[in-house]
Amino acid sequence: MQTASLVAEKIVGHGQSAATADVSNPSQDASKYGEEGEKMLALIWQRKGKVDVVETVKPKIIDPRDVIVKVTGSTICGSDLHLLHGAIMQLKTGDILGHEFCGVIESAGPAAQSNGAQVGQRVVASFQIACGDCTYCKEGLSSMCSMTNPSGLTSALWGKQTAGFFGYSHMTGGYAGGQAEYVRVPFGDVNLLPLPDDVPDEKGLFLSDVLCTAYHSIVDTGVEKQNTVAIWGAGPIGLFAAFFAVQKGAQRVFVIDNVQWRLDWAKHKVPLSMGQTVTKVLHERVPGGVDVCIDAAGGEYAQSWGHSIELAVGAETDTSETINEMITSVRHFGRCGIIAAYAGFTNHLNIGALMERGIRLVGNGQAPVHKYWKELLEQIRNGTLDPTIMLSHRIKIEDTAKAYYKFEARRPEDRMMKVFIETKNSFEKAQNTPILSQV
Repeated sequence: MQTASLVAEKIVGHGQSAATADVSNPSQDASKYGEEGEKMLALIWQRKGKVDVVETVKPKIIDPRDVIVKVTGSTICGSDLHLLHGAIMQLKTGDILGHEFCGVIESAGPAAQSNGAQVGQRVVASFQIACGDCTYCKEGLSSMCSMTNPSGLTSALWGKQTAGFFGYSHMTGGYAGGQAEYVRVPFGDVNLLPLPDDVPDEKGLFLSDVLCTAYHSIVDTGVEKQNTVAIWGAGPIGLFAAFFAVQKGAQRVFVIDNVQWRLDWAKHKVPLSMGQTVTKVLHERVPGGVDVCIDAAGGEYAQSWGHSIELAVGAETDTSETINEMITSVRHFGRCGIIAAYAGFTNHLNIGALMERGIRLVGNGQAPVHKYWKELLEQIRNGTLDPTIMLSHRIKIEDTAKAYYKFEARRPEDRMMKVFIETKNSFEKAQNTPILSQV
């Protein structure tokens, strides 16, 4: 799929970007993109099923609004497993992965400094790269920035390009990611949020993606007081989607997952009604169906042999099974939101039920982090929101590849929900967070 998608890019044509894109590893042209003689550790994609931590070239400022961040904390997202599995198109060997990171501004381009980027400032990065000037950015919809992703394939598949992302293939701009000791941040004056001293990295880091994504799924799908809500997927996004649903006044929240320890974790952290089967049980517990369904699981993992075959032979890029379960579980004129990652096309979507029952199917899109991160930062500061309820492990960056495989396995003896990756630049561990462990 990777070769075919890169060939397709040549056919449809590569677009323009307001930032220097397709620098997925500064070592691809060290004299142009890297600091001479300086090295760093980073996790790279090798091939389908294979990632490694390697020594590579430290990035340098390329554009006037670039910022170099000395990474003090990173993590692994469930969507990173889609990259590991080769389910996302336009990956190249050597791409530096990771889209969630925080750190300290080490250097800043002249325009970034003029716009307020301060060397020495602690910051968290938004996982998407926004220009700050286009129509979508001005509306706070940073994930739809029209100026930072030159991928022609994205426009061809989805009708219009979306924003560039850190560490998530050339389909999202080919920007080097945050599972590294240093990161070049384009438009650093826009895509970095200063972290106050009373918010440690172990909390501030997760404003990068997971908190904003979970919150967006609830806000955008329209969860209201007294609603009943069902959430597919008990990973970090599902966990915090449940948290925010309760915060918004949901009467009952159900979480569905096929991994028992993740259900136990969620139930321990958030007041939930649990369920391992789907439509039948939900209708038994909520006659007529729930008000809102949220897909925090995604389309990569087939449940039936039919979809497994279609995925394997390329007849579809995503399975529709979770979406169909939502459609049959929600009440008439109910709302179904999709916050999990889907790459392209699916078969066997129950569009008849969708239309005839008046179901509102909401593609939440990638969360516009800039719209929410200041609000959620204040919730962290006043104690309303504690991101550490999902934090299970603290590891060294050298062990990141091993952590990918352990995270993928979801074994009950590991109970790896969310990791904090420390680098040589990291600060002392915050109180009441996991101790450093070997993987």
